[in-house]
Amino acid sequence: MDYVFKQLINALNTGSIYALVAIGYTMVYGIIRLINFAHGDVMMFGAYFAFIFATSLPFSDTAGGVILIMLLSMAAAAIMGVLIEKIAYKRLRRAPRISALITAIGMSLFLQNLALLIFKAEPKVMPALVPKTRVDFFGLDIPVLTLYTFGFSVLFMVLLTLFVRKTRPGKAMRAVSQDQDAARLMGINVNSVISLTFALGSALGALGGVFYSLSYSQVYPTLGVMPGLKAFVAAVLGGIGNIGGAMLGGYLIGLLETVTNGFLSIVWKEATRWTDAFVFAVLIFVLLFKPSGILGKHVKEKV
Repeated sequence: MDYVFKQLINALNTGSIYALVAIGYTMVYGIIRLINFAHGDVMMFGAYFAFIFATSLPFSDTAGGVILIMLLSMAAAAIMGVLIEKIAYKRLRRAPRISALITAIGMSLFLQNLALLIFKAEPKVMPALVPKTRVDFFGLDIPVLTLYTFGFSVLFMVLLTLFVRKTRPGKAMRAVSQDQDAARLMGINVNSVISLTFALGSALGALGGVFYSLSYSQVYPTLGVMPGLKAFVAAVLGGIGNIGGAMLGGYLIGLLETVTNGFLSIVWKEATRWTDAFVFAVLIFVLLFKPSGILGKHVKEKV
């Protein structure tokens, strides 16, 4: 029973990270119908930002220091997300989608090589900002890092949901996602809304990168490639364009990885080598049998 519980805790930790990154994919797609494949690399830069702040601030090992590092990393990634949108995507809003898709792939490669140029290929050791200890939580033995990851992930997901549903900028985002031209005629600044969307999505992606680097204690230029792709699968599984679906998809992909590594590997030793294959098989099955995802809706487009 203890083994099962530990594996479920791992699923919770991994799923929280995927959910944070998946929200960035789903927000951008919901607004401008773009699959931002550079999002995983923004996650990677978020981890590097946290590394820089962690090794620079004298009080980084305190609870307040950890929170400050997270907020600063999110802010830096938000600025990066806005710059990426202005430089790479803004001129392509009316272009064929394939052009924007190719540009997103090119931006992803550019960011990876930029990180390689600045930080070099050797992985950086992420300081242990969160104690690697376990606490008794209502009779359950849970790692402190998992509590941080899950707690802050859920907190920011709830704040984002309230922001989108209850605030004027959030209502503007929903209006732009429905019809950009109509929103513009109603006086909404579409450019500002799109920039805000990239900023929020990038900030959450950076938070996922921070927790990922804390979980694996390393930061390197290709850190965001595989987690970014898995988060994309999570967004598609939950229903890309749906924030709640991105959260659900992230936790389901985290659970799938845990089942493969922690349970299936007991009866099939090679299962751990097939973990990534199982995740991407989910993408294929979703696209074949339910392209709208679990919480997504079929939308008819006029052509």
